[in-house]
Amino acid sequence: MGKKRTVPFSKIRKIDSLKRIRAGLRREGRRVVFTNGCFDLLHGGHIHLFRWAKRQGDVLIVALNTDASVRRLKGPSRPIFPLAERFEVLAAVADIDYLTSFGEDTPRKTIVALRPDVLVKGGDWGPGEIVGAEEVEAAGGRVVRAPYLKGRSSTNLIEKILRDFGKKGAGKSENGEK
Repeated sequence: MGKKRTVPFSKIRKIDSLKRIRAGLRREGRRVVFTNGCFDLLHGGHIHLFRWAKRQGDVLIVALNTDASVRRLKGPSRPIFPLAERFEVLAAVADIDYLTSFGEDTPRKTIVALRPDVLVKGGDWGPGEIVGAEEVEAAGGRVVRAPYLKGRSSTNLIEKILRDFGKKGAGKSENGEK
């Protein structure tokens, strides 16, 4: 007999699905935490943010900028990885419960639709710079800034790669191997 195949749970959801899930979580009294970003080159600073954010509640939702949104915000050479690949990588992060995306330059509409109990941004964001803060606080939620790990940003990492490896040629070691 063949082994029964089960359909894997998908963390990746459209906003309408997340709204229904959110309503159920609210009825259960579970605290929903929300954060967002481009996350186009995953690094330790991101993992630190996700772990810290997850400890602020029960369920962590992460919203990603679409590729077009990343290009508008970061320039024509970004994102490094397309949305589908960013979803795949982030779906493997245990601290993340759900993923969604937004095409606008800010996640305000998504935040308003989901009404998270806790909105988390990195400590590099100032209190007056956090999009959705007013809406979350008006609904009784709180806004918190995760401790920032200095120098850990995708932009810094990309600049380091270009600086340190651009001279030698991309992907080649000192002995010329790839």
